[in-house]
Amino acid sequence: MENAEQTKRLSFTVDQASAKMKLGEYLADNLGTLSRMYLRELIKTGKCDVNGEHVNSGYRLRPNDFIEIEADLTRGMAMRPEDIPLDVLFEDAELLVVNKPAGMLVHPSHRDKNGTLLNALTFHCNRDLIEQEGEKGRKGEGMTDQSVQVSLSPRLPVSRSCLIRPGLIHRLDKQTSGLMVVAKTAKAHRRLSADFMKKRVEKRYLALVEGIVEADDGTIEAPIGRFAELKQWSVKADGKHSESQFWVRERLPDTTLIELEPVTGRTNQLRIHCESIGHPIVGDTARGGREFARLCLHAYRLAFRHPSSREMLRFEIPCDFVRVTRSIESSP
Repeated sequence: MENAEQTKRLSFTVDQASAKMKLGEYLADNLGTLSRMYLRELIKTGKCDVNGEHVNSGYRLRPNDFIEIEADLTRGMAMRPEDIPLDVLFEDAELLVVNKPAGMLVHPSHRDKNGTLLNALTFHCNRDLIEQEGEKGRKGEGMTDQSVQVSLSPRLPVSRSCLIRPGLIHRLDKQTSGLMVVAKTAKAHRRLSADFMKKRVEKRYLALVEGIVEADDGTIEAPIGRFAELKQWSVKADGKHSESQFWVRERLPDTTLIELEPVTGRTNQLRIHCESIGHPIVGDTARGGREFARLCLHAYRLAFRHPSSREMLRFEIPCDFVRVTRSIESSP
């Protein structure tokens, strides 16, 4: 239940540039620190009006539409900024490409709310604004360094021009490392999401798997579904069609380095498919892989078109699977 003292009634008048946007997208753009889920809840429960009438989140806005919304600016915060180092390979005004380390969650969960990639991205994208608020705190103007590190000021969400809300286009498992593209504007998010949905991007992974893979290349097709009682995704007869392609890069004494391309995009697809052909990924102990310092799965190549210029951007970043494995296998 929301605290009446924290709930504020905010209003917006739609300008020409925002015409034809969906209501949900407009609110997410203007109320940057509030989660999309919370905003959808407010619209659904009638706490958002457009010209005095209740509409759904897909309503297309028109110039001079008057929006009123009641929201608790301290609830449903999309992100707490944390000053966590990031390996940023590319950045401009619309997007950035980052190399996510193994062991880092992409976004907060009910159990883990700190230390995620989105926590780090929120700080990175709004560093100047956060430091400005921190300076105000040092001067006694309402914010302290500590409060800035914990959450963005409730004053910030209503200013679209000053707050950057990093938008995830795709995901990597916590234990998977590698390349991710993140949108910095609502427009970039929409265009990149559409390209990913229409499979206009290239994603390639490197995986170190158990045993010797005999075929030089191949296609793995196995339906994937969720076993509710086990709370686990796996090969399931009535699951969704799933397809991955692989190429052998190097055969080692008792492991194989392979390149993988997910043709479909199911949950844990590459891990499940490697297990299904009898070659689980090293470090994937839940699926038969040996214990290792990390899961040996790395998103090493990513190519996509820039959302504005449509120029093809290509990125590659190596992993250390082979070097680490050789040192282990050569040990007495």
